Amino acid sequence: MHATTTKLLLVFTFMVIISHASSLRFHYINSHNFTTKTTSTSSSSSAHRHRSSSRNPSLDLVHRDAVTGATYPSRRHAMLDRVARDNARAAYLARRLSPTPETAADLGSEVVSGLDEGSGEYFVRVGVGSPATEQYLVVDSGSDVIWVQCKPCAQCYAQADPLFDPASSSTFSAVSCRSAICRTLPTTSGCGGDSGDRCQYEVSYGDGSYTKGDLALETLTLGGTAVEGVAIGCGHRNRGLFVGAAGLLGLGWGPMSLVGQLGGAAGGAFSYCLASRGSSNAGAGSLVVGRSEAVPEGAVWVPLVRNPQAPSFYYVGMTGIGVGDERLPLEDGLFRLGDDGAGGVVMDTGTAVTRLPQEAYAALRDAFAADVGALPRVPAVSLLDTCYDLSGYTSVRVPTVSFYFDEGATLTLPAGNLLVEVDGGIYCLAFAPSPSGMSILGNIQQEGIQITVDSANGFIGFGPNTC
Repeated sequence: MHATTTKLLLVFTFMVIISHASSLRFHYINSHNFTTKTTSTSSSSSAHRHRSSSRNPSLDLVHRDAVTGATYPSRRHAMLDRVARDNARAAYLARRLSPTPETAADLGSEVVSGLDEGSGEYFVRVGVGSPATEQYLVVDSGSDVIWVQCKPCAQCYAQADPLFDPASSSTFSAVSCRSAICRTLPTTSGCGGDSGDRCQYEVSYGDGSYTKGDLALETLTLGGTAVEGVAIGCGHRNRGLFVGAAGLLGLGWGPMSLVGQLGGAAGGAFSYCLASRGSSNAGAGSLVVGRSEAVPEGAVWVPLVRNPQAPSFYYVGMTGIGVGDERLPLEDGLFRLGDDGAGGVVMDTGTAVTRLPQEAYAALRDAFAADVGALPRVPAVSLLDTCYDLSGYTSVRVPTVSFYFDEGATLTLPAGNLLVEVDGGIYCLAFAPSPSGMSILGNIQQEGIQITVDSANGFIGFGPNTC
């Protein structure tokens, strides 16, 4: 059992099953390979295009470290930095999604994203304007407004690419403050003053970061597909630590997000796949905007839940958790979204470690630790308190972890989505207690799974294909 090799194979103790009405099964052999068997498939409709070419836009989805070229003295330092960002993100989401969030006066605007200081985890490369100026944008599923830093810039932070110059684009068109598009913004500065007839936007973030400028219609080039007439913010005053990104691509559930603006053209759907960090192609994932390519056959569908207090965020109706072949004995309604907007379960690509209410986390941790038995425990690493020294093992057996959802859907995670390596041979359970009653399904648990958000029909799909 013991060996000096550093390569670790995680083996499940129990069969992995994802089930819905289609009786879809996944049989995972190890952390990266599996075979599938399906007895029925879901249908996908053809998408009408929104002023674009005939194929759905597809973009590479890369982790922030691949863009910034960040280096760390050790894997442990990298993990501690990631956890620090994660804590800031989770704490901000808890404040933002609480029943009594900060007021507009506190934040400067009601257009608020889940992005917190330096916590944009995934980036895409987008062409802005005509001819296209390539820019890295943070992908944020909890934000609506799309924006980039623009010349002339009265206040800008450092970014990896040259600033976008609207004067050099033949398709840039300022939006009037009297237009219907401008009125779609929750808050604007109105007409008059220095802005003249131009529509002004402002987006503020929980750490004091913000972007302010003119709203405009512009062409965005997404994976080689030009999409005309997209409303974006052209930021002339910007402040924040966005780790080199030129701005933000909002994919939230609101009308100003990219998916919201494309509407029927994208079929109200987008798909993403976060590459598993343990794989050989860990630097690349994918983001596809549109229905026909975004809906995988055999996907297991989970109902989305709307939170009127935070309408941009994607909530899912989760009912329980299982470890191994046993469902944990948790209080009924522990994951339910309250009428006041409290609680619930948010899907978030910006949070790495899944957060659960204290009762649920303690039950998960204890059941997992009991099932792995005599594996050598080591002290906690920051918020990760269930850690093991596996440096002397070539393989270990760990129990499955399953999420149970409304309407009978079950998602059972691959082995690589349970334990994260924090140092040489030190692995920790990638779950933590929530700072509030809200749960967050983080990106470690989403890695390697094709995920489709179908906001038009109110479902999220976990597909059988992986990246």
